[in-house]
Amino acid sequence: MAHSGRRIFISAIAALLAIPASAAEIQHRTEYRVALAGLPIARAAFLTQIEDDHSYKIAGDINSAGLADLVTTISAKTSVTGVVRNDRLQAQKYSLYYKSGKRKARFYEVSYRNGNIISATTTPMPKRPKNWIDVTPRDMRSVLDPISGLVFTGDTKVCSQTLPIFDGETRMDLVLSPKGDEDFSTNGFKGKATVCSVRFVPRSGYKKGRKDIDYLSKSNRMEIWFAKSDAANVYAPVYVRIPTEYGMVTITAVKYGSNS
Repeated sequence: MAHSGRRIFISAIAALLAIPASAAEIQHRTEYRVALAGLPIARAAFLTQIEDDHSYKIAGDINSAGLADLVTTISAKTSVTGVVRNDRLQAQKYSLYYKSGKRKARFYEVSYRNGNIISATTTPMPKRPKNWIDVTPRDMRSVLDPISGLVFTGDTKVCSQTLPIFDGETRMDLVLSPKGDEDFSTNGFKGKATVCSVRFVPRSGYKKGRKDIDYLSKSNRMEIWFAKSDAANVYAPVYVRIPTEYGMVTITAVKYGSNS
């Protein structure tokens, strides 16, 4: 998978892993296992902090593990800060540090104001191919960050919406539709998970004709399972299926709702 392809999947993992704490909890740690065709390829951990003034910060580490380490070492650090407003987490600043093997590390930083992107930088700036689809000013309006954009209050119809996501480079829509309920259990949770079918729609910020993006956009097998945290009164992802040309990537919460 190309450098940019790996970065998109790191962003996807980050987008699907953030679980917030209630204000009373202050800190909330979650852990995840990422597998390709059943074989472990990465692990992730996220820490959420919500302050009394309704500001929040979510910080995460993602590292390759198992099979992936035999091919190349991948590491990423990501964070988002913002405020809780109108029962939603509204980002103010998002960042992603990404390193793959011996390639130069890249740093993505995005600033938001009232849901609109006011700046987006990539360091170092990569060379763009001729068939690159540029992100337009219109694409920058009413956009969610790829971490807290997948956290919903307890009364939200989770699987009946389109999520406009920008990860620092690529602008995409995740179109959710209901697919029923499934039993799910892990450390800290046992109960029913709400299953959403997900359609991936690339908008801009990518190379036209890229095989991995075309493959994902044509697939109808992507799913996100959301579990409700009664303590925080939110829905957040606990299980994800992402189809790729190399097999199914699964992201599974191994700890949910535990501060230890």
